[in-house]
Amino acid sequence: MAFIKKTFLVLSIFLSGCSSTQLVSNWKNPEIVLFDAYKVLVVGMTDNEEVRTDFESKLQKVFESRDVEAVRSIDLFDVEFTATKQTEEELSAVEDQLLQRDFDAILFTKIVGSENVQTMRTTLNNTHKYLSTFKDDYLKHQGIYYEDDYYETFTVFHAETSLYCICVGKERQTIWNAGIDITDPKNFEKSVDDYIQLLEKSMEEQNLIFRKNELTNL
Repeated sequence: MAFIKKTFLVLSIFLSGCSSTQLVSNWKNPEIVLFDAYKVLVVGMTDNEEVRTDFESKLQKVFESRDVEAVRSIDLFDVEFTATKQTEEELSAVEDQLLQRDFDAILFTKIVGSENVQTMRTTLNNTHKYLSTFKDDYLKHQGIYYEDDYYETFTVFHAETSLYCICVGKERQTIWNAGIDITDPKNFEKSVDDYIQLLEKSMEEQNLIFRKNELTNL
């Protein structure tokens, strides 16, 4: 029971509890100059439903303020989907369904961990790893939802947000990836807000969906 409580604490750190966030990587597919999307699936991968709902809801509002339709994964993925291991074929079917429902992008946020910051940052410098797909990324990290010992050996935490294109006639690969260090967890509301503001600013600077000259309702 003590370990389970510890696990939930770690999950809360991810999207809910850091007083400081630092951008440590900001990789953009070199073949992409501008990227526009009109319907985006927002995915916050954590088994803590309260944290997931808060994060996805706030990010959804940011997209809507920019006149971009956004759908929360919590409204799309049922409990059975996230509670069980998905196969490559099942995730391919999900991508096809999203395409049929006029989605053209997925913004996928998760946490990864390592024994020390130096090891994590070395991994992040291997930019070739970003040339994957949403399906590959989900398959690698889906244990976050249902494996009790997923975070057992993690001592340093790092969040990643990836933007994937699921556009017709294009490869469903990574458009952009941001790595953010999470430290000193304190305030739930401020942490989520800071994380989302950092994502919005980074996407705007890269001309990904958001533009600097856009008027927002924030």
